[in-house]
Amino acid sequence: MFLVNIVSLEVIDVSSRVSRCQEVPIRSRTEKQLSTSRPRRGTPARTRERLVAAAAVLFNRVGFHGTDSNRIAREAGYSTGTFYKHFKDKREIFLAAYETWVASEWKAVLAELSAGGAPDAMARRLVNLSVDFHTRWRGLRASLLELVFSDDHVRRFYRQQRRHQLDVMAAIRANIKAPPRSREEDAIHLFTTERTFDAIAQGELGDLGLSRKVIIEAMIEKVISVLI
Repeated sequence: MFLVNIVSLEVIDVSSRVSRCQEVPIRSRTEKQLSTSRPRRGTPARTRERLVAAAAVLFNRVGFHGTDSNRIAREAGYSTGTFYKHFKDKREIFLAAYETWVASEWKAVLAELSAGGAPDAMARRLVNLSVDFHTRWRGLRASLLELVFSDDHVRRFYRQQRRHQLDVMAAIRANIKAPPRSREEDAIHLFTTERTFDAIAQGELGDLGLSRKVIIEAMIEKVISVLI
């Protein structure tokens, strides 16, 4: 996969040192934020970040339909009234949490690309990174895919993110001087890698009697084909 909106993130932080193939502490900043006491006079931006962090944790743990605005507010240490000062409803904060997740993943991808190295080593790092993201946030992604099917607003937002991803895939490839590919080829790569990473994250491989190692190696080869 290659990237969407690249923004400066405070809610869900990612170490840029995943090139050493260590486990990525994706949730560390989120959990740290929620483990500290709520500041008495936090700025509106910090309050919003804390609410999004709480929402991300809850959506990932119990799904979109398993929580509500009251519980999200309590998890963040605020009243329900404070929640509605920042978000219209649960769907709006879900999209904020999803957008933060997407930007976090792509921020880490860019860090890996910037680290450089041989294409096969870089591809292995990128695949391990993506598998880790999809595994740690499989609950949030499961809710996303359900809502894409049932909610027109979420579906439009999701498609918009897709268009951004395809735009940035082309820009990154041009930047690293990789061979040009059609937008359709990029879309096939995006769809294939995301679905495969979700299958790994959700335990499908074991249920189907498939080798995780073989699948991972095949995905590495697929990413190499995009890099060179």
